[in-house]
Amino acid sequence: MPTHQLDHANLSRMVECGSVLATHIVGQPGGWAIQVDVNHQEHVLVAQRSGNVRLFKKFETLVAYLLDIGIDHFEVDTSAFDRDQTSTYQRPDRAQALRRAHEAAAYDAWFAEQVDASLQDPTPSLEDEEVQRLFAARRAELKARIR
Repeated sequence: MPTHQLDHANLSRMVECGSVLATHIVGQPGGWAIQVDVNHQEHVLVAQRSGNVRLFKKFETLVAYLLDIGIDHFEVDTSAFDRDQTSTYQRPDRAQALRRAHEAAAYDAWFAEQVDASLQDPTPSLEDEEVQRLFAARRAELKARIR
């Protein structure tokens, strides 16, 4: 595996400038990686956030990605590809994160409904002075019971 790394932005720029001499798709356990020859040095595409080698699970997705950035010729090396490991790749953390996001959105909608219902409630509200007088009477009653 090459030691030089490229992220999506740099790879796109190099393709636009015509610096990419060759592109190789390398099968690996877990998916497909992209290697490019830039100025006779091999570079590998890495994920922007993690810095790990970017693996594509589906070959079709990889081809679409390459076409979108302007690469239409490449070589494919399947010698290390493991189709069994690709099909078992899962992201349970994403399912949990999506579940939490849906729960939060549902709570936000419920809360907005409650606030709207409260604002639209035709029941007459009490003036501040009236509320203070009522609570002062309650406090006095409680203090009397404590003594």
